[in-house]
Amino acid sequence: MKALIIDDERLARLELRRLLGEHPEVEIVGEARGGEEALALIAKLGPDAIFLDIQMPGMSGFDLLERLEDLPQVIFTTAYDEYALKAFEVNVLDYLLKPVAPARLAAALARVRPRTEPARLEQVFVRDGDRCWIVRLPDIFLLESEGNYTRVHFATERPLIRRSLNALEEQLDPAMFFRAGRKEIVNLKWIQKVDICVAGGLAVTLRGGRTIEMSRRQSARLREILSL
Repeated sequence: MKALIIDDERLARLELRRLLGEHPEVEIVGEARGGEEALALIAKLGPDAIFLDIQMPGMSGFDLLERLEDLPQVIFTTAYDEYALKAFEVNVLDYLLKPVAPARLAAALARVRPRTEPARLEQVFVRDGDRCWIVRLPDIFLLESEGNYTRVHFATERPLIRRSLNALEEQLDPAMFFRAGRKEIVNLKWIQKVDICVAGGLAVTLRGGRTIEMSRRQSARLREILSL
């Protein structure tokens, strides 16, 4: 398992490196002292997990997550327990308070899954005001273009992310997501029913009731995929 440590405090990085040294399955591929350095290292090294401090000068841990296109698994390490609730809303793997207890670290490491397909998105970070989430791709039922932004539909939430629908599509698994139209990508697993429209195309209804009409061309592609 490849891990990257992100913390502006040198002693905190040294202590975490020492604790991780007790786990031979962990390869520490690098350290970053701040957000900009972390962005470059994540893109270069492709870690399975990042150990991320929240409060850092210049760019907070949440700001960093918002700028990542390919999101590793996240374990927060911080002295500020006031952030705990917000962190768990983000659905991180774990939240470790400093000084990090060895048993808590071991429990967090047990949750890390090695990345098998780094070219495919597994989860995305989204923020809406003070609220933020890390969302697994299978939980997203619809991606909807709004200019250079994309509205992400999951559960009862509809936040925007600062990425275009076309850019997202390049990283999505085509076995899971289907381009239904110029502005929509649907999760195939969330399709509840398929109807034939007056014009001859198809209309898919997703679980939850959202209906999307497709052109004849996209309808033909969907028929092949679903063996209709």
